[in-house]
Parts: sequence; structure tokens; C-alpha cells
Amino acid sequence: MKRRDFLRNTALASGAFMVPAFLKPLEAMAMSGLSGYKNLVIIQLSGGNDGLNTIIPFRNDIYYQKRSVIGIKQPDVIGLDDMQGLNPNMAALKEIYDQGWMSIINAVGYPNPDRSHFRSMDIWQTGSDANQFLTTGWIGRYLDSNCQTNKSQSPYTAIEVDDTLSLAMKGARMKAIAVQNPEKLFQTTREPFFKDLINNQNSEHLNEDNLGYLYKTMIETYSSADYIQNTSKTYNVTANYPSTPFGNQLKTVSKFINSGLKTRVYYVSLSGFDTHVGQQEQQGRQLKTYADGVAAFIKDLKQTNKLDDTLVMTFSEFGRRVEQNASNGTDHGTANNIMIYGGKLKKAGIYNSAPDLTALDNGDLKYQIDFRDVYATLLDKWLNVNNSLVLNKNFAGLQFI
Repeated sequence: MKRRDFLRNTALASGAFMVPAFLKPLEAMAMSGLSGYKNLVIIQLSGGNDGLNTIIPFRNDIYYQKRSVIGIKQPDVIGLDDMQGLNPNMAALKEIYDQGWMSIINAVGYPNPDRSHFRSMDIWQTGSDANQFLTTGWIGRYLDSNCQTNKSQSPYTAIEVDDTLSLAMKGARMKAIAVQNPEKLFQTTREPFFKDLINNQNSEHLNEDNLGYLYKTMIETYSSADYIQNTSKTYNVTANYPSTPFGNQLKTVSKFINSGLKTRVYYVSLSGFDTHVGQQEQQGRQLKTYADGVAAFIKDLKQTNKLDDTLVMTFSEFGRRVEQNASNGTDHGTANNIMIYGGKLKKAGIYNSAPDLTALDNGDLKYQIDFRDVYATLLDKWLNVNNSLVLNKNFAGLQFI
């Protein structure tokens, strides 16, 4: 294949090193015979979900004073304990909670919080301090660390069920792969141009104009697309899922897990939580999409005996301010709640006390728990890697698993 043809067909003619979306990207796919390992599923709620209208402190008068219009009325709250309850749009999760498969961690954040969507999401995805700028994600560094400490075997892979890869999944040496539709990825890698490139690679191609990395990525993607497609097609999901894009993402994760795909971490996301105006309807709609999808997923995994080996964590880049704004919405805030799901939770239910609404920081919640203590728990106790190798300092962790 001629160099100019390669450049033209891979959109590199402009001189910019741009990997096509369907290649974003892969460094390795685990092929070992490991069995019985644990799965971690991360759900990102993009836009800054309002935690106070998700897990509602319905016995707190200050909540209703600050939210005279958008506060969820007490009779509508789905009570979890004497003080807190679920948004009524999350009714599907009440059974999950009652079964002991759900843990709620309140007031999670970090020192010197940033209210920018982009910067705060970077902080959450990289696990950095507020004044620290990292170019690798915490799951990506987990992959790097796992590769470094297990040199005799291929590193475990991570999959984002999307067509692009989040910063959280990018390491310095290893990266996850973005796969929204395994069959489509497989068919794309079987296009004549792609196959010709794989079959005709040579040292000249690999050395010129820094294209070696792209060739390497293409070769690995070609192989991995075959593995993902041929492994995942051995299992058909029989459980009923909501017919939403989010529900389909979780259904795909179920297919991957139940087919025996050798993947440790899955990443999915749901957007639409930036509720500056008319919050109740917008957030309620998104919370129902979230709750219905997660409930179907957890019940599916329980039915297939995979729930004990799966942990699900839901986060958002920040919460909202305590007081509603003039548009019956809420503006960017700070601390928020995290929701954890699994079949073997050590501490199910409400993990810690409700946010303190009497001691605010310029109208915002003060965080009680650093989000990296949550990550440290997942790394140490679930993924079996020392959290300091990934988070660049040691965190004590929590006791929910």
C-alpha cells in the first residue's frame, strides 16, 4: 500500500495525527484463561446530577426552605430510613435497596472544588488534586500498573461502551477500547482497506512519520474485534431492559460479562443532568432512565449468578448548590452522593450521615469523603492493586466492600 493512499484513507493528509473513531483505541486484550475474577462497572452521570434531589433529606426543614419549589414533597419521597429517601422517579431501585444490593455514600467530593464541568470531570476521571493536571486516567493507570506488575501475562482490558474513549480509560502505556456495537466494530475491521493494511504492513510503514503507533493500534484492534465479537455472540441476553440508549449500554455490558469476556472494567455514561432551568421534570426524566436501567441490570446479573462478582459505581462530576435558583433549577455545586451496587456489599444501605445543611461553604455542601477513598477501596479490595500505584499517594479507603 502506498503511503499517500494510507494517509488519505486514514484522514491523516492534513498532517494531524488523528485516529479514526472506531480505533479509539486499544493497547492489549487479555487472552489468559483467568476465571472467577471480579467485574467493575462505572456509570458516569454527566452534567452534574443534583444529589439532594436524588437522595432526599426529607426530614430536614432547611432542605424545603432552600427549595420551596423544586424540593420533592415528603409524601412523594420513597423512604429508605427515617431521614432520607429516593426521588420518586427512582422507584425501580427500591427493591434493589431492600435486597441489600445498594449502598449510598453521601457528601463525596474533594478539597478546593472546581465548578467547571470540564475541569471537575477531569479531576474525577484522573483522580488528581484540584491543582494538579494529569493526562492519564485512574483506570488507565490501573491498566499500566497491572501490566507492570504482571509482566508474564497480558494486562486485563477495560471497555467503554461508547464510540469514543474517556480520559478515565487512558493510561501512559495502556488504553482501554471503546466498543458500542461489537458486530459493527468487527465488520469495520474487515473492510478491504483495513485488511490490506494488516496484511501489507512492513518496516518502512512502521517507521515513517510516527505512523508506527497507528499500525500497532490497527493490528491490535483487528485481533480484538474478532475476540470480542466471537466471544460475546455466544450469549444472548434474555432479561428485559428499557428500550433506551442507556438501557442498551447496560444490556451490552451484561452480554459481555455473561459471555465470559475477559474484561475487568466497563464504563458507561448518561448525560442530561445540567439542570439550571426547570429541574424537576428534566432531572426526574433522567433519573427514571438511570434507575430503570440499573434495576434491570442488577436483576439480570442476579439471575445469571454474576452479581456477587460485579460491583457498580455511579458518580457525577459535582452536585448542585443547596438553594434553588430563580429559574427553578440549581447551579453548579460541590459534594455529591455516590451509589454502589453489588451482591456482596459489606455495608449496604445508607453508608454515612446525610449532608449537613447547617454548615455550608458559601452555599455549597462540604464534602465528608474524598472521592479517591472510594477509588482506593475499589482498587485495593476489588481490582487487587495497591491504590498508591494508581492514585500517586495512599488513601485509606472505606468499608463498603
